[in-house]
Amino acid sequence: MRRTCLLACLLLPALLLARLAAAETVLNVYNWSDYIDPAVIARFEQQTGIRVRYDVYDSLETLEGKLSAGRSGYDIIVPTSEPSFARLVRAKALLPLDRSRIPHWRNLDPGLMQRVAAVDPGNRFGAIYLWGTVGLGVRLDRVRALWPEAPLQAPDLLLRPENAARLAGCGLAVMDSATDVLPTVLAWLGKDPNSAEPADLRAAEQALLAIRPHLRAIPGSGALLDMLASGEICVALTYSGDVIQAAARAKAAGRGVELGYLVPPGGAHLWFDMLAVPADAPHPEAAFAFIDFLLQPESMAAITDKVRYPNAVPASRPLLAEAVREDPTIYPPEAALAHAFVAGTPGQGAERLRSRLWTRFRAGR
Repeated sequence: MRRTCLLACLLLPALLLARLAAAETVLNVYNWSDYIDPAVIARFEQQTGIRVRYDVYDSLETLEGKLSAGRSGYDIIVPTSEPSFARLVRAKALLPLDRSRIPHWRNLDPGLMQRVAAVDPGNRFGAIYLWGTVGLGVRLDRVRALWPEAPLQAPDLLLRPENAARLAGCGLAVMDSATDVLPTVLAWLGKDPNSAEPADLRAAEQALLAIRPHLRAIPGSGALLDMLASGEICVALTYSGDVIQAAARAKAAGRGVELGYLVPPGGAHLWFDMLAVPADAPHPEAAFAFIDFLLQPESMAAITDKVRYPNAVPASRPLLAEAVREDPTIYPPEAALAHAFVAGTPGQGAERLRSRLWTRFRAGR
């Protein structure tokens, strides 16, 4: 009997540990690369006991490809409002957010949330995580040295073939995302950024092919950020925050790489990245807890300070580092936002045309 009791006493802690291990919740997050402060994740894990598995992507095409396969296993995804988030809402691929589990929802800027309500009526399926614009990252020191009178205007500096030819030696790049590049090119041509007209798309393709021989690379967002920070390229069409983040890295490295960000004066492509929960998320309650944690001003301030993208929680602004809070490239003035456009979601026919266009552009023919 004593041996039986002893065996039971020895087995009991092991059984308890096994049960605790089985009960441990693992939150599966799929987000853009270089797009969060790791310390925020650590605080969430410490305060909730929920472990986070964090995977990254560097284009919307990669995200949509992963989700289209079904049963991705992710609890949190961060699609851009147009077109990825909009398509997921229409496909009923997202879980409605339970606001009773997200009390810090009240911190969101109602004006910015209204901008995404067009694709998410009632803001049922997503909360804004971070946002920004598409423009030009420019290595100012190198461009000035090559061409002192260079017209520092976006996107002319890159999209005019004569300008691209003159600056090709210092490295030019366009991020590998038809979703985010084509609206800017169409707007520059004086077309509707959402145009599905074959003639308009042909004009955009011709404009891109005209500069294709002068491009050093068409990389994903993460790789492009690294190329800017190292000084490998001097002009790139990409996301605002990637340029600002690259500039901070370059300054810290002390190699004399001086980066600036140029916004198209006629109106920049404005985008919003959304916190969303897939309909088949394995741990929706943990997902709601994570969203609520991120919407706290302290969390959002830490994230914006780290990645240099603005957030949609106004109460975080006083908590930001002054250099971040007062930087107009991070938080554009209202006048600049008034002229910005939010790109729509192309229909299936237009999406096929854009995809074929982009394939030809990448191949250079």
